Parts: sequence; structure tokens; C-alpha cells
Amino acid sequence: MKKKDKTWLNIIGLVVFLLSLPLFFRMGGGQIAMAEVLPGQAETGGLSFAALFEREKKAVVSANLNTIGVDDVEFSKALAVSAGGRPLRVTAEELANMKDLQYLRSNYYIVDSRTSLLAGDIDVEQALSLDLTIKKTKQEPKVLIFHTHIHEGFADSDMSKGLSEGIWGVGEELKRILEEEYGIGVIHDGGQYDMVNGKGQTTGAYERMEPPIREILKKYPSIEVCIDLHRDGVAEGTRLVTEIDGKSTAQVMFFNGLCRLNKNGTPQPISGLENPYIKENLAFSLQMKTAADQFYPDFTRKIYLNAYRFSLHFMPRSSLVEVGAQTNTKVEAKNAMKPLAQVLASVLTE
Repeated sequence: MKKKDKTWLNIIGLVVFLLSLPLFFRMGGGQIAMAEVLPGQAETGGLSFAALFEREKKAVVSANLNTIGVDDVEFSKALAVSAGGRPLRVTAEELANMKDLQYLRSNYYIVDSRTSLLAGDIDVEQALSLDLTIKKTKQEPKVLIFHTHIHEGFADSDMSKGLSEGIWGVGEELKRILEEEYGIGVIHDGGQYDMVNGKGQTTGAYERMEPPIREILKKYPSIEVCIDLHRDGVAEGTRLVTEIDGKSTAQVMFFNGLCRLNKNGTPQPISGLENPYIKENLAFSLQMKTAADQFYPDFTRKIYLNAYRFSLHFMPRSSLVEVGAQTNTKVEAKNAMKPLAQVLASVLTE
């Protein structure tokens, strides 16, 4: 080949290389190059070149981005990925923010004045990457839905017509969607634990609820998820509502108990109300909250942290969920079950 021809080939090769650099860096090439040339200045976590490239590529794919022509602002929205390759449903920037306890408290939680959220309670990255998936099947029940306060009604409920007018009817809708649309078997309990001798009595309901729920879990050992479904109580002028798919929809709130009470300014464990699954419960609610924020940003309220145990000690995947309040309508509450089912299925099966 003539020298002149080689010169032109070199020029063309250089042009192609320069044009490919933006794509290379958007795919994590900058970090890869630094990891190879300056390993002391790039955090690789001990990954090989090939593993690091695969991790960066997965981050791009998980964000459903078309890399070519995507600007840096859009690229930064890619979901953070755990060491195991699991998308965390938050951006790397948001994950860094969440590691600050004050930011986490202000943006993700309401902490009851009777308890305290401490620095060691939640390792955010660990909580978001915890594998809570189950094997979905309708052949045997995987989810138990129950209601410690089954007579909770809504603005237009006529509870004299039966339990379907209140929160139990909302639970039936959640059961239907989980089974029909997601193939997850559900047991829906109709126990009336807020009644004593035919009269309404919420005091002691959590104690009365436990033996029957234990019996259900013993009878159906395939159950891996417990959901205690409630509706909240708020000031009469408060409306917990958003719009999803053109429908007026009640907002939901995930609720955790820390089993810790402030006494003389010091948080102390509550004797007799222990829960071995607090960290898993907190991970479950945080994963659902971040999934909901990704799908429907205005659907969930902040996670409420209370001092007591409530019904969250049965298993790691236990959650207490408040659906709207007494100021919402039945339709608004039932409309909330479709996005809630999507959030649950996302955390439990993806």
C-alpha cells in the first residue's frame, strides 16, 4: 500500500475514534479507563475490567435509555445499581443524598415524637438492595391480607350494608388484582378484631388479632407476605387524593413500628413488644416507597415511623398500609389498589 493511502486510513481511523468518544464515556468508559490506568483514583470495588463494563452497561439498560444522542443530564438519571446488579430505583445522586440521615428523615419519613430514627436503623443501600422477591404462583397463597381494624369506612360508606363498604372491600380489590393481573395467590382474612361482644372496640385489637393470624400462617406455610390494610384518620378538611390514569385515587402511606419509646430523652426498647424483623420491615417499606415514587410520584405519602410494634412482627415481608382516610370515597380507595398492586408486584417479583 502506498504511503499516501496509509496516511488517509490513519486520518479516517482518528476521526472515527474521536467521534466514538462521547458514546464511550456515556457508557461508563471514563470510569473504565481510569480504573485501568489509574486504579488508585477510581473506585472499582475490586471488579475486573469486564465486570465493571457489564455493571455500567446494566445501569444504562435498566434506565431504558438510548445511549446515542443522550445528553449528560438525562444519563445522570440512570438508576443506581447495587453490587449484585440489582436496580435500586433511585439515581446514584439520590442514593448519595439518602445516606445522610437528616435528608432521609426529611424526605422519606415522618417520625412520631414518641420514638426516634437513629443512624444505625437503616443502611439505605443495603435496604434497597435486599432481595425480597418471592416465587409467584396462584397454586398456593403467597400473600395474606388482613385488617386489624376491619370496620374502618370511608366518606360514603354505609357499614350497615356489610364489610364490603369499608376497608375490607378495598382489600378484596387488592386480592383480585394481585391474583388476576400478577398471578400471586392471596388469602384475604375477614376476622373482626375491632369488635367485642358485638360492639366496636379498637383497644386491644392488635392483641386479639395475633392468635388467629398465627393460625392462618400455620395452616398456609407458603405465605411469605403479610399486609395489614387500614385507612387513616385525618382532620375533616384534609383530602389525601391524587390522579392516576385519569382517575381520582386515594394516596397511601406505609407504616413501620420501631419497638422503641423515648423515655427521659433516651430511646429505649419496649419490653414485651419485640420484633426480630424490624430491619427487613424497614427495607420492605423503603423499597415500596421508592418503587411507587418511580411509577407514580404523588401516590405515596412519607413513611410513618411509630414507637410500637403493631402487626409487623409476623415475618420479614410485613407491612401496615394506610389507604387514604375517612375523607376519601370508596371509589378513590379502590382506585388506589391498582398502583399499590403494581408496586407490590414490582418489589416482590422483579
